[in-house]
Amino acid sequence: MKTRTATEADLPRIVDLYNIAVATRMSTADTEPVTLESRVSWFRERNHETRPIWVMETDGLVVGWLSFQPFHERPAYYITAEISVYVAPDYRQRGIGRSLLSEAIHRGPELGLRTLIGLVFKHNTPSIQLFGGVGFTVWGELPTVADMDGIDRDLIIMGRHLKDHDSSP
Repeated sequence: MKTRTATEADLPRIVDLYNIAVATRMSTADTEPVTLESRVSWFRERNHETRPIWVMETDGLVVGWLSFQPFHERPAYYITAEISVYVAPDYRQRGIGRSLLSEAIHRGPELGLRTLIGLVFKHNTPSIQLFGGVGFTVWGELPTVADMDGIDRDLIIMGRHLKDHDSSP
């Protein structure tokens, strides 16, 4: 398996994996599938130097992906990114999500990051365990902030500092 920076040619597979997650109601607040066309601008408009998308592939097939998103638009938050991870159903429980997250933790400082945040639905136990397994801890809970098909859902904020740093000016 190989982790690499995503290219625009990977978008159809990225969208497919994302839409699988939409259908499960476990790992995204989108309630309708996204289109490839809607993801083209999402891909092109991002700063790939500081907020890349990585894919993991095996035998030429993308089996998982991770994206870094700005945590907040205000400038002081540039040291923090929200990350999302999606893995193909047939490849779950094989260490792909863990490998992608570990790579983000290891290489995050190269992207100017000190902190990673994951927003995980409270009912998504596998993702909570995945993030927890690489050192993320629960930093907060937002109760009943999402309505998924008439069911109120809580959101867990999981975070991890990437390295010790001197926060003095």
